[in-house]
Amino acid sequence: MSQKTVRLTMAQALARFLTMQKTEIDGQIVPIFGGVFAIFGHGNVAGIGEALHGIKDVLPTYRGQNEQGMANAAVAYAKASFRQRFMVCTTSIGPGALNMVTSAALAHVNRLPVLLLPGDVFANRRPDPVLQQAEDFGDGTTTVNDCFRPVSRYFDRITRPEQIMPALHRAMQVLTDPSECGPVTLSLCQDVQAEAYDYPEQFFAEKVWRQRRPMPDADEFAEAAAALLQAKKPVIIAGGGVLYSQASGALARFAETHGIPVLETQAGKSSLPHAHPMNMGSVGVTGTSASNRLAEQADVVLAVGSRLQDFTTGSWALFKNDGLKIIGLNTQVFDAAKHRALPLVADARVGLEALDAALLGWEADKAWTNGARDGKADWLHAADKATAATNVALPSDGQVIGAVQRARGGDSVLVCASGGLPGELHKLWQPNGPGTYHMEYGFSTMGYEIAGGLGVKLARPNDDVIVMLGDGSYMMMNSEIVSSIMLGAKLTIVVLDNGGFGCINRLQMATGGANFNNLLADTRHVELPGIDFAAHARAMGAVARKVGSIADLEAALHEAKGDERTSVIVIDTDPLITTDEGGHWWDVAVPEVSVRPSVNAARAEYVKAIKAQVLG
Repeated sequence: MSQKTVRLTMAQALARFLTMQKTEIDGQIVPIFGGVFAIFGHGNVAGIGEALHGIKDVLPTYRGQNEQGMANAAVAYAKASFRQRFMVCTTSIGPGALNMVTSAALAHVNRLPVLLLPGDVFANRRPDPVLQQAEDFGDGTTTVNDCFRPVSRYFDRITRPEQIMPALHRAMQVLTDPSECGPVTLSLCQDVQAEAYDYPEQFFAEKVWRQRRPMPDADEFAEAAAALLQAKKPVIIAGGGVLYSQASGALARFAETHGIPVLETQAGKSSLPHAHPMNMGSVGVTGTSASNRLAEQADVVLAVGSRLQDFTTGSWALFKNDGLKIIGLNTQVFDAAKHRALPLVADARVGLEALDAALLGWEADKAWTNGARDGKADWLHAADKATAATNVALPSDGQVIGAVQRARGGDSVLVCASGGLPGELHKLWQPNGPGTYHMEYGFSTMGYEIAGGLGVKLARPNDDVIVMLGDGSYMMMNSEIVSSIMLGAKLTIVVLDNGGFGCINRLQMATGGANFNNLLADTRHVELPGIDFAAHARAMGAVARKVGSIADLEAALHEAKGDERTSVIVIDTDPLITTDEGGHWWDVAVPEVSVRPSVNAARAEYVKAIKAQVLG
């Protein structure tokens, strides 16, 4: 049987294939790839670069400033799109490629799709060793791109032009599968990018990928429903899977109908509006007092789309009911069955709707539901105190959060990732709609915030995007401010300058350590730098302001809303103050042996605390 073919380089075939991949959103067929982030070098400029130029009017190419920054932005795009659309990133070989490994890991941990196309060495090995090639003395097939293997859901090295066909088909399966979803790395040998092949025309046929929604197994479902029907003190833990399934409506109906309180993880926050009567707010190490009190007493936990990581479970010391049953509603059996949970492997929305029907007429005890609402009212009173306006010289993170909420809250999208801010935001930020709280706390990548804000803005161009980060994270990575200005992707960036790594300094103190090497004042130094963050941001083209009070911050936030391009607002903050109410113990091992009494005292407290952990 003869096939019609078209002669293209491997890179051209790859590019054409990408343009033909579509998805359906709200009844509209749209490209599944939102664009390509690229930094060119000798390993991709001739092959991939020329191919992308040929499709630039169909699939846009964006130039990043740093490979990790652009890949972080691409991952954020997928998160903000609820995994329905995603992006591509391409780099040269060597250092450019390896700069994306951290981004691959954060996508892997967070179950987020991104297609990574790092350049690689020559497959024919004729010019070896090429510029930026790291040679392995014992294995001629190894390149630095093998570092992507443990942080990719699918990895392939393309050493012949025809190999791109099965590799791309497999890549799309992984990128769109709700259980396997994560980063895909296709390592492209630079000579093969330029090699031609007669590709079948049918390889370039349009393909529409639709969201798969697995139905629950009958036996698993029956066991899960029976456990809920017998529950006296049930709670729901809402994870990121609620958002990726677009299951917020189903969750709200289920919680309202059956009187079950909802506790939110970092990834799941904004699954319900903050004001929803059944939303108790954050749970775990950075949880509200309302959520954590319920979690301690719960006899059944319905964990929807959650990995149940240590910040959610209080290092498995939060749940204190001896008869506790966990139901793991998740598309991935690895997550669904954690800690001997009753697995319910299914799409979140489908699973909640099925459980709703099975529980027809059943409600949790009124005293349990009403007690939850009373607990939320008490928490809100404490949260109001923590975020209230003040005229202190160095405000707390909570007071800054309150100012941002008052000035620009509502339907704005809040982006953050690392340091002390995630804990305070988890407790105190009040999102209104799904996806308006964008926290990368699976890998908690310092430097994600600004690049992540760019990705969010590209995915949600009509939304007001606010980035909050500390001075430490700003110093880690800030160059995508330039990209946001180049692309007209306006961000409002609030930098909280507490003089170093304030969060880890507090953790160091809590484990008995001395103030050492975290705050700049506690480092080995000849002279402390007087870093002018506003001047730095201004030098990159941003509108920049340094404010001296909470009142000035609120005024600056109102002004920045009218700016035509990205704006950066800097405020000095107290590195030691956090919100006392809520929260839970976190397992951070303290040394068994120390010459310092404070460490020995912290170790004694640690030994007591770990006795509360429930293992297995």
